[in-house]
Amino acid sequence: MREQADGGPLVGRSGEPAAPPPPVTDGDDRSPGRGGPPGPRLRDYHAAFNAARTAMALVDRDGRLLAANPALGSLLGADPDRLADRRAADLVGLGGDERVRDAYHDVLRGGRDRLRCTCRLKHPGGQALWAEVTLDALRQEGTGEAAAAAGAALLSVEDVSEQRELAARLRHLQMHDPVTRLPNRALFFERLGAALRPPGHARVGICYLDLDGFKAVNDTLGHAIGDRLLFAVAGRLLACVAEGGHLVARLGGDEFALLVEESDGTEQTTALADAVLAALQRPFDLEGHRLAVSASIGVVERPAAGTSPTGLMQAADTTLYWAKADGKARWALFDPERNAHRMTRQALSSTLRQAVERGEFRLEYQPLVALDGGALRGVEALVRWDHPQFGMLAPNRFIGLAEENGAIVQLGRWVLAESCRRARVWQKDHPDEPISVSVNVAVRQVWDSDLVADVAGILDDTGLPPELLQLELTESAVMGSAGRPLQALHALHEMGVRIAIDDFGTGYSNLAYLSRLPVAALKLDGSFVRGFRDPEHPNPADETIVVALVELAHRLGLTVTAECVESAEQAERLRRIGCDTGQGWFYSRPVAPERIAEMLGTPAHSG
Repeated sequence: MREQADGGPLVGRSGEPAAPPPPVTDGDDRSPGRGGPPGPRLRDYHAAFNAARTAMALVDRDGRLLAANPALGSLLGADPDRLADRRAADLVGLGGDERVRDAYHDVLRGGRDRLRCTCRLKHPGGQALWAEVTLDALRQEGTGEAAAAAGAALLSVEDVSEQRELAARLRHLQMHDPVTRLPNRALFFERLGAALRPPGHARVGICYLDLDGFKAVNDTLGHAIGDRLLFAVAGRLLACVAEGGHLVARLGGDEFALLVEESDGTEQTTALADAVLAALQRPFDLEGHRLAVSASIGVVERPAAGTSPTGLMQAADTTLYWAKADGKARWALFDPERNAHRMTRQALSSTLRQAVERGEFRLEYQPLVALDGGALRGVEALVRWDHPQFGMLAPNRFIGLAEENGAIVQLGRWVLAESCRRARVWQKDHPDEPISVSVNVAVRQVWDSDLVADVAGILDDTGLPPELLQLELTESAVMGSAGRPLQALHALHEMGVRIAIDDFGTGYSNLAYLSRLPVAALKLDGSFVRGFRDPEHPNPADETIVVALVELAHRLGLTVTAECVESAEQAERLRRIGCDTGQGWFYSRPVAPERIAEMLGTPAHSG
């Protein structure tokens, strides 16, 4: 029942309400109580009232019917004469809604001009109908018999059942998918919004799924078979929710959603997801074709309070992506920690390029120390991101992202330029103790930029001698080099720049290919050095491998750096084996450039 206050009372030509007088018999046919010219005859109004096709009644100030016309009697299935003295509110259902009831009495008291609302009436024959009910206040003037008998309001009732039924059919078409006959996206979000509104501790669950393998069916067998498959999937989804009465909707394409409007908890929603996976595992037999599809399902279950439809569906979309990334044909439950990590990755990836331009990156340097004597031989530049929101970030938090989105080219160029500039300062301040600077280079820098030109330009701008720059590439990147990367390595070598293979021993280890590369140094992966931690229980295999690699490197004219040196015992054993330099926390953690300047001229040691 809804109230509409959309206008004033019905009025005649004089501006006063055009209401019929009470149904009286012959009387004075002049306007009562005023003398003056004769007015219209009351029986003329009476005749018009009775002949009207609109169902009407005259209501007194107490809400009782003074008179009802035949049209109202027909609508209600009653003799209109027997309706007199009945309460209007009871006849047309005006007492159910408190707001409508208050407005109804306000009209009777003269406090407002009109009430219009839609009510559901029940015919004595049993059928129900929808009616639009209007109550117009009547303004009384003068005195006399007619004025005294006049009612407080005119009640009009119009059967709108057909219009309502047509509107309902149109709404159904608008809110349902023509292929599967399921509720569509619009109806799903309407129901979801309603489910999130109740106060208290209500919970809501969603299973958001799409079909694995549906595109192949559509592309190979055509859209007609594809639509048949969608219809069959809809049937199985409905069977899954038959007991719980949950909403199943097709959101578009091969995407479906199951809404648990009053969830009992996560277990209920995940059990529903399991039921869906099981139901879709069985093949579909359609027009001579046996079709197999599965589903990836994102599951979200949470309290309704503080949750928006958009936020809930974003979480569901995220979990659907996880289910696909984890291998498809499974469900994934929303995990706030995993989502926070994903959001952090997105935030970092989207701002990497701007961060370089804003100068948010810093370089720290870790010493490379001669194992025989402890002199500082070089440093490795390690980049840090001083993020305004997440604080100081280590390379493993953003280098992979930079390689994925291409920002590594811009970032790598900055690292190279800053490292060479700083190394040139050290060289000028300590000309008798030159140290090299090692800079990591990603393969994408070789492919997506002119690395040779970048290095040449930076060396020229900074004045750093080429032999004091060492570029480090991973073993897997260098060993497979061909074409442009190999040409770049040779060009850099001819320029005088040293090339080192980082993390050696964990990649291809193509030793024959190694002899053809312009490599000057190997950096042994820390996994070998860690085997030297316990001097009382050494790992013979690790030592055998390291000895072989060092001997091979020296025979090829290469120097060897051992990474991850953490103790004096490790350093001594590596020195005996023949490693040239060591790098690790035994000597120093990565430090600010000012600390490197302090170390120059002083043997490095732990701490």
